[in-house]
Amino acid sequence: MSAKSADKKQTTDEQAPLRKQLIALLRGGQAHVTFDEAVRDFAPEHRSAVPSNLPYSAWQILEHLRITQRDILNFSAPPTGGYHGIKWPDDYWPKSPQPPSSDSWEQCIAAIRSDAEHIEALIANPDSDLFKPFRWGDGQNLLREALLVADHNAYHLGELVILRRLLDAWHK
Repeated sequence: MSAKSADKKQTTDEQAPLRKQLIALLRGGQAHVTFDEAVRDFAPEHRSAVPSNLPYSAWQILEHLRITQRDILNFSAPPTGGYHGIKWPDDYWPKSPQPPSSDSWEQCIAAIRSDAEHIEALIANPDSDLFKPFRWGDGQNLLREALLVADHNAYHLGELVILRRLLDAWHK
């Protein structure tokens, strides 16, 4: 094998097609609504409303998305000091149906977008082996965590869309 073909072999990312598909799945818009579509122009007066027979407000769902996605990011790429899990379900859901401040909704959206970019960067990095189990955890790998984020976000974005439709219909 020549040095040129050895260099080419070392730089070939066999996982590149899967990385591309995972990022597309995370961004949404194929089989489900995108994050931006789900939160765009969500009426401020509806963000803390909890319709009868439903457990959460739009704020609680949005904040739950942020908390969970951040936890998965921290698990996938632990900050200095390692991964420190949070308690299920208490630490994953805000108690109050109301955002704590007038800026909380937009701050939460910005944090979700930022963390999504970090997750996408992890996936896009050809040095990240999607299949290699993390040294921590119980055999999880980056592929599993990326699929978990996509599945979890799609589920709760669907809830936001339905909640929005209910609230818009009830308040017109």
